[in-house]
Amino acid sequence: MEESKNITLKVNTKLYDEYRELCKHEGWIVSRQFEKLMEEELKKRGRE
Repeated sequence: MEESKNITLKVNTKLYDEYRELCKHEGWIVSRQFEKLMEEELKKRGRE
């Protein structure tokens, strides 16, 4: 298993609360969704 790192982010409260509710509804974990976004961006940049 890969090592994890705790981070602190400052985000818009309303945006975060709405996204957190979406994740809850879909059974997703907010931090994993953020990881997936980072992975997708890195892949995209690697192709350029």
